[in-house]
Amino acid sequence: MSDNCQILKGWDPQTDLLDGRGQHMRAAIYARVSTEDQAKEGFSIAAQSKRLNAYCKARGWGLAGEYVDDGYSGREIKRPAYQRMMAERDKWDVMVVLKMDRIHRNSRNFAVMMDNLRDWGKEFNSMQESFDTTTAIGRFVMDTIQRIAQLESEQIGERVKMGMTQKAKKGNGYLGFGEPYGYDYSDKKLSMKDEEAAVVREIFITYLVGASLQEIVDGLNARNIPAKKGGAWTKEAIANILRNPLYCGYVHWDGILRKGQHLPVITVDQFNSAQIESRLRARKEPRVDNLVHVGLSEVVHG
Repeated sequence: MSDNCQILKGWDPQTDLLDGRGQHMRAAIYARVSTEDQAKEGFSIAAQSKRLNAYCKARGWGLAGEYVDDGYSGREIKRPAYQRMMAERDKWDVMVVLKMDRIHRNSRNFAVMMDNLRDWGKEFNSMQESFDTTTAIGRFVMDTIQRIAQLESEQIGERVKMGMTQKAKKGNGYLGFGEPYGYDYSDKKLSMKDEEAAVVREIFITYLVGASLQEIVDGLNARNIPAKKGGAWTKEAIANILRNPLYCGYVHWDGILRKGQHLPVITVDQFNSAQIESRLRARKEPRVDNLVHVGLSEVVHG
């Protein structure tokens, strides 16, 4: 008998399937029902479990575990049984569901899950849609779905960028994400936080009189002055403040600089001086494309 031939006791070639390693496939059955599904025929936990168990038996897959989330939405990933199934992935080879929407109702979450399963060497099978990554056609379908999800994500990103660019050109408020240090952001407007604004002024002034980024960091942390979200100050945080034209009253997006509708913390001269100082310390020629040019144009493209 060839060395490559294996004898598996109790294996029936008519009913038992093997994975690529010549081992019995171990199936993790996942069933879910949300409150909105309760009244729908065929979506009960008992009905899903019965059909999935019968399906795995017909495929010759051993049952490694049964995971049930009762009353949880498919749009959420923080489901106890789902999380436990992922944590116990060493116990199973293929995840089996009745329908794809039982595992995820969000295409992006589904794509992330499929990426993880591929990295872990696991398979996925959706009984009703015949979506089965243990087969070549199933893997092809999975790849197509993931490419569509990637295209959707990129198109969303392009639309967001276009919208932000239009907003920058029209000058309709703040263009960033979250609250910048020194300001509150509410009702689509920035309002100054006096205590944090005073720290920003100190950062600019201290830097302009010769202090290094590390010296500024050490001084603020020694006085227990909290950075954004209450954390400790870092050189990167200081550098980000020093090069942000927001603090002299301007908003910047993708090469567009426009006068903002918020109160400035420092003057334009102070901001420009900090940019020149930064270039000089880096032993580079001062540039004009990162300065705020007041009076040249209401909108500056740089």
